Amino acid sequence: HNQPVVKGSQSVLFVPTLCNEKNTRFDLQSPGKKIMDAIKTSPPITVTKLFDLPTTSLWELISTPGNLNNCHPFCKTNDVVEWSDENHSDVLVYLNGRTYVRRFISWNKNEGYTLRIGEDGGLQSHVEWSIASVGDNQSELTISVSPFILAGVPKIISFLPYQLWVRPKLGKYLNSVLSGFDYYARTGKAVPRNHFGRHSWFS
Repeated sequence: HNQPVVKGSQSVLFVPTLCNEKNTRFDLQSPGKKIMDAIKTSPPITVTKLFDLPTTSLWELISTPGNLNNCHPFCKTNDVVEWSDENHSDVLVYLNGRTYVRRFISWNKNEGYTLRIGEDGGLQSHVEWSIASVGDNQSELTISVSPFILAGVPKIISFLPYQLWVRPKLGKYLNSVLSGFDYYARTGKAVPRNHFGRHSWFS
């Protein structure tokens, strides 16, 4: 029921042995808005899921502070750093203890947002959450991740690891995240952890 659809083609998220901080450059253009440009990422992978909600309700679901506590199947804690009209940031601690900071770049009511996610002071992935109406009481939520890993690695080296390992892993992760939001929207109860299966990167 309402199975996610994978639309993208390339992605990676976290492979410490392949990271190189020289592949990422941060230009803090507007500290008040926490805008970071010119980070190096791989092409995105995109997953979409249909919700039995109007866009306004879906927006409320994804924009509520600390929403990952109820909706994310691999979330141990999701604590707000700042959640104001102009700035949004929080900390996501995964079940395995991995800790990422999310810093939101754009924030468009009832439409979606973009953000950077990664270890504080480390390499960052670019993520876009977008909402599209498909009827009076239905809408789609799309998550697109442009990951930092393998961004600076020649394609001849990264192609097979990406295709055989990274792409399936990240696709499964995004499917689980969207399904967690759908679970909470339908039941009003927090999604059980690892409800859609364990994940070796985050469980």
